[in-house]
Amino acid sequence: MIANPYSQYRDVQIQTASPGRLLVMLYDGAIRFCNDAKRGIAANDPRATYEGLRRAQDILDHLTATLDMGAGEIARNLASLYEFMGRRLLEANLRRDPQAIDDVIGLLQTVRSAYAEITAPAVKPGPATAPAAGTIAHAVSNLG
Repeated sequence: MIANPYSQYRDVQIQTASPGRLLVMLYDGAIRFCNDAKRGIAANDPRATYEGLRRAQDILDHLTATLDMGAGEIARNLASLYEFMGRRLLEANLRRDPQAIDDVIGLLQTVRSAYAEITAPAVKPGPATAPAAGTIAHAVSNLG
């Protein structure tokens, strides 16, 4: 049986990604699942709504569980933020409230953008531009 080429490509991306890139991919997934849930609400499809919200919550749970709480205040603040987002997703599910999902998407996009910037390889100016190793803040989850 021939494997799905898209699935193989995605697997290689995940296996070769840095911890910072994996974190950004998790945020992208949570945002995508939140949007799936919003489409479920608009289509009056409770199953699609629930599935999108459940998968987004699973990512938030993973992000919370993998925080390095010894990293200090940043980790504690992220844990509180993830908890808040989880509550908003629960409210969205109970009330079929797309605004609650939009609130979570906005927060996810903000944190995702910050991590994408932190973990992006730095490029030296000049003719020989080679990417330097990206750095990760101490509060980033240990994904690897």
